[in-house]
Amino acid sequence: MSERVLVNQLKSLPAGPVEVSGWVETVRDQKKVQFVVLRDETGAVQLVNPATRPSEDVEQDAEALELTETIGALATGTFLTVRGELKHDERVKLGGVEIKVGELRVAASANPETPIAADSSPDKRMDWRFLDLRQRRNNLIFRVQTTLEHAMRSYWVERDYIEIHSPKLMASPSESNAELFEVPYFEDKTAYLAQSPQFFKQMAQVAGFGKIFEIAPAFRADPSFTSRHATEFTSIDAEISWIDSHEDVARMQEELLHTAFQAVADKHGAEIQELFGVEVEVPAVPFPRIPLAEAREIVAARGYDIPRTDGDLDPEGERQIAAHVRETFGHPFVFITDYHPEIRAFYHMRDEETGLTKSYDLLFNGVEITTGAQREHRVDVLIEQAKEKGLDPEHLDFYLDFFRFGAPPHGGFGMGLARVLMLMLGESSIREVTYLFRGPTRLAP
Repeated sequence: MSERVLVNQLKSLPAGPVEVSGWVETVRDQKKVQFVVLRDETGAVQLVNPATRPSEDVEQDAEALELTETIGALATGTFLTVRGELKHDERVKLGGVEIKVGELRVAASANPETPIAADSSPDKRMDWRFLDLRQRRNNLIFRVQTTLEHAMRSYWVERDYIEIHSPKLMASPSESNAELFEVPYFEDKTAYLAQSPQFFKQMAQVAGFGKIFEIAPAFRADPSFTSRHATEFTSIDAEISWIDSHEDVARMQEELLHTAFQAVADKHGAEIQELFGVEVEVPAVPFPRIPLAEAREIVAARGYDIPRTDGDLDPEGERQIAAHVRETFGHPFVFITDYHPEIRAFYHMRDEETGLTKSYDLLFNGVEITTGAQREHRVDVLIEQAKEKGLDPEHLDFYLDFFRFGAPPHGGFGMGLARVLMLMLGESSIREVTYLFRGPTRLAP
């Protein structure tokens, strides 16, 4: 490989010969001078070339003529490598440096007509996502995602958690028969794409792993077209043993998020402010906690009547309680706790005194990003709770077997990565923060 220099390294280098590679963002072909803005994965730099034009009066240098013609014909998006002289000049608005072109090699030309523009619709941009992602703003999204995930992994690894990779092909549903993608399997069998790693996270507790995490795909055959739903998404999951209640899980999660948000603010805060116009708010610990019944009363007092009949909050109810928390506590997060068993999974443990589940939802800026709970680890109780939900225990045998040979008290959570990024950056849809979005009507590119 050649000694390629990244754009963000140029300012720290002395003036002199340098080689950079990237794609053409803009070309200004003036009579006496040509300017090209070249962008790579780290930033943009201005290239400058004194134009050499054909003349009948003066014999021109053939190489200089060819370079001028090549630059004049460059289309936006062309990938190329440039060797030239790096100059430091504070008058140059783009980073205070520029490169005088000496040699230019085109790696791959681009079609002159770009299929998308700044005002293209979201669907059109998603059709041409590989071009849409060339924007500095979109590039930053995935740098933020990388930092966020790395900080969470570091938090867990430093505390002796084990990372697992659970299977995404399952012989039976992971939680319920709803929202499942069926996949033809060998010998006329049917497999299912995993809705979550829930059962396998719990299996790790029974296996004696103690504390585990996973960041991996999950699949939901949910025909929703909202700004926060997808048919394939990245789920952030953790599970821990020897807990006293769901409060132990909540404490771990709030520490995790505080650590991860701090890492993003430290590394990308200024650039996020510049490109997204939002400040990364590092959440103070502990997060506010409000029981569901009290949350519904607060929402009603704010003048909103929740239309749901199952006792849960709807999206507007979530926004209303989040507004209350912001006004009262100045906090972007809130745990809503103590859910009725009817609106929770059969494996959520129930409080013996209240009959409510030892579970929570975590809201971030008015949107649910997490469900967490203490799990029921007593097999006889699990069987009864499954029957109450209309589930046939025989269909859950592989799961129930986990608990027939001993299990520790345990609990955990699942959190949607795209929702966290969307809300952190103030975006309107998870489509904008998902590398390649998958929904009911989108399977490409």
